[in-house]
Amino acid sequence: MTEQDHILVVEDEPITREQLVSYFEEEGFKVSSTGSGDEVLPMVQNGDVTLLLLDIKLPGKDGLTLTREIRTQSDLGIILVTSKQEQIDKILGLESGADDYVTKPFDPRELLSRARNLIRRVHIQRQQRRKNHIRNFDGWTLDLNKRELTSPDGEQSTLSAGEYQLLLAFMERAGEVMNRDQLMNRIRNREWFPDDRYIDVLVGQLRKKLGERAANAKFITTIHGTGYLFTPEIT
Repeated sequence: MTEQDHILVVEDEPITREQLVSYFEEEGFKVSSTGSGDEVLPMVQNGDVTLLLLDIKLPGKDGLTLTREIRTQSDLGIILVTSKQEQIDKILGLESGADDYVTKPFDPRELLSRARNLIRRVHIQRQQRRKNHIRNFDGWTLDLNKRELTSPDGEQSTLSAGEYQLLLAFMERAGEVMNRDQLMNRIRNREWFPDDRYIDVLVGQLRKKLGERAANAKFITTIHGTGYLFTPEIT
């Protein structure tokens, strides 16, 4: 954490919002808050916010819509905070581009730990992008600054946070088979749930961006009973 780390709490329940603001301020963070989804985008557009604690159910824009919109313009950390506990809601939240997911009621100490870990990763990713922001493989180009993937034909697409983190994990271990546990551990600091299909969902999304189908994938191949293999050479 640095003195610039700024957390935005988006929570429509006034008591919960005030408790979160007070808790993180006591831990030394700069904290802003709002109870309306419509106020979020203007508050993050100046690039000052490092981490967003975002309730899914909000008046105005809901948390999933906001996550998708923010991901087109910012790499800040996003933790979804909600009372929903169904598995599908968690997957939808992560597919939208969130980095983590906690359900109410939560332990403030656990939320603090997750927040600090995510802020640390945000800083590391930003430092890495400043050092060397272009990666190439088999005619494709990944711009780390923009999270933008360009095909050999010049077609561009923006990756979600999950797609981006997964592709980086594959590129870092190109030529090595990685199972779901390894991939989950590399792309986010979350507790692993045996029924969590998030990695499989992400692989499917990333394959589409690369113009592949599972049956004939050449970049991300399925190693049955083990995991996935990213085959291209990285330059």
